[in-house]
Amino acid sequence: MIRTIRRPLVAALVGLVTLTACADDGNDADGAAGSDAAAEAPAPASAGEDAMPMQEADGYPLTFTSSAGEWTLDAMPERIVSLSPTATEMLFAVGAGDQVIAADEYSTYPPEAPTTDLSGFDPNVEAIAAYDPDLVVIAYDANDLVAGLTQLNIPVLMSFAPVDIESGYGVMAELGQIVGRSSETAEVIAVMRAEMDTAVAAAPDTSVRVYHELDDMYFSVSSAGFVGDVYSALGAENIADPADTDGYGYPQLTEEYIVDADPELIVITDQVGYTIDDVAARPGWVNITAVADRDIVQVDADISSRWGPRLPEFVTAVAEAMADAAG
Repeated sequence: MIRTIRRPLVAALVGLVTLTACADDGNDADGAAGSDAAAEAPAPASAGEDAMPMQEADGYPLTFTSSAGEWTLDAMPERIVSLSPTATEMLFAVGAGDQVIAADEYSTYPPEAPTTDLSGFDPNVEAIAAYDPDLVVIAYDANDLVAGLTQLNIPVLMSFAPVDIESGYGVMAELGQIVGRSSETAEVIAVMRAEMDTAVAAAPDTSVRVYHELDDMYFSVSSAGFVGDVYSALGAENIADPADTDGYGYPQLTEEYIVDADPELIVITDQVGYTIDDVAARPGWVNITAVADRDIVQVDADISSRWGPRLPEFVTAVAEAMADAAG
C-alpha cells in the first residue's frame, strides 16, 4: 500500500520543519533537509528551561525570562511580530491572532496570518522595528537579533521547539500566558490532549519498525526530538534511535543502515522533492519490508515538522499507517 496523506482542505503551508530537522522551531540540523523542511529546528531545551512567566495567571505587569533575557510587559502585547511559523500558528490558535501585526515569510498558516517578507533566518532589526512591536517572538537568535532588539528596548521571547510532546504543552501555555490568553490556551491544550489520546489509541498493539525520512541525504528523526517522540508514543520501533549516539534528534543514516534495519513503514513528507514511487524504486531497496509490502506514506511536512495545534493530524495519519503495516 502506497498512499499520500495530506491535511484536509487546508490550502496554506505552515512552514519548516525547523532548522535541525535536518537542521521551530526550533534550531539546526543541517540545511540538508531541504526547502522549508530545513527552516526551523528544535533546540535541545525543554519547555521549563526557557520562557517562564513569574505569575500563575494573566496579569500585568508580567515578567518573563527566556534565552533572550528578562523582560517585563506592562500590558498585554498588542503589536506582536512573530518570526516563528510555529509560534504564529499557536498565537492564532489561542485567540491572539488580532495581536499579531506581522509574521515571517514562512508563517503561511492560518491563511489570515499577516505574512510578510521578514525572515527568521536572516532577520533585519530595522525592518522588524519598523512595525513598532511591543513583543517579538523568535525561534533562534540570528544576526545578533536579540542584541539589536534589546538595544531598542523591544521585548523578545525566544520560543524554542519542544523536545517532546509533553513539553510542547508547556511551551504553548507559557506563550499563551505572556500574550494574555491563559484561559483560551488551556482550552486548546485540553482539546489537543483529547485528540492526541484518540490518535494514539488508533496505533496497533504490535510494534512496527519505522523510518521517517527528512530528505534524500537520509536525515531522520530519533526519539530525542518531538517528531520522534510521536513514534515513541505510538509504540513504534524507530530505526534511527541506535544511530543517534549524541542524542541530537536528527541523525543522518546511510542506505546500507536503512536496508539492514528493514523498516516496515517508511514515512516521507510532501516537501522532499521526490515521490513515494521514487523511494520504492531505489536500487537495493526492493527487499525492505516497507517497500515490498508497499507501506510507504507521504505526510504534510508542515504538520509533521512542528509542534502545534494540528499535531494530532500527523499522529492520526502515522497511527493509521502503522496499523496498515502491522495488518
